[in-house]
Amino acid sequence: MTEPDTVMDPHDTRPGIPDDDLHAWLDGRLPEDQRHAVDDRLAHDPAARDTVAAYRSQREALRALHRPLLDEPIPPALQAAAQRLADSRGRTSQWWRWGGMAAGFALVFVTGWLSHGQWQAVRGGETIAARSRGTGQEFVRQAAVAHAVYAPEVRHPVEVAAAQQEHLIQWLSKRLGRPLKVPDLSGLGYELVGGRLLPGDTGARAQFMYQTPGGERVTLYLGALDGGADATARQETAFSFSGTGPVPGFYWVDQGFGYALAGKLSREALLQLAQAVYQQL
Repeated sequence: MTEPDTVMDPHDTRPGIPDDDLHAWLDGRLPEDQRHAVDDRLAHDPAARDTVAAYRSQREALRALHRPLLDEPIPPALQAAAQRLADSRGRTSQWWRWGGMAAGFALVFVTGWLSHGQWQAVRGGETIAARSRGTGQEFVRQAAVAHAVYAPEVRHPVEVAAAQQEHLIQWLSKRLGRPLKVPDLSGLGYELVGGRLLPGDTGARAQFMYQTPGGERVTLYLGALDGGADATARQETAFSFSGTGPVPGFYWVDQGFGYALAGKLSREALLQLAQAVYQQL
């Protein structure tokens, strides 16, 4: 038999738990006395528990976003260069100082390469793009991560609410450089919550969020794709399903513009929504 959820004490007049304390509690950075105090408050504050759950989901989604890059092996050329810099430190005190600066610069530069998902080969200046960069699979993975980050949000799920839909469309159309439409999914039980602007590999991305009366959310993620030399990949229009990200999703590409619908739904339910979106775009 499970215990009923604890409800907020109506006589508790203490202010809500600050967001900084919630983050520190989740990360295990609070001193023991403060941690016990937050434990006590969480036991009597369902809204704060929901917020913590949303923060935890966001943290795991962000870790999942960069995990493939962090698992990439360091190219041998960069390892050799770092070793040469380390060996040069003992030659003279002057070379020590300059070698230390160069090694630090190399470390920062390597980290920058990782965060941008690409490596530059040392020999010949050849650039090696990350294998899935700019592809439909990478696009839908980013859409799934964005959904996992923002869909659990209680206080700030969107930047611009549906009440300002005209402003939302004008703003995102300007930032993405293309007239946008907000599909109407009310016939399938989903009302627009609002939208936000997000960064992408090749430019700005937009995310529109929808919600059922029961709180189930789906997000539509869209933006221009850079297909490079493969022009046909940029004009693909067929629906494709992906279940490899934090949440499943359907994606398609139409004349260089990518669309991805993501949510914790069955494949059939997602396909029905994706088809409704496609027909209105």
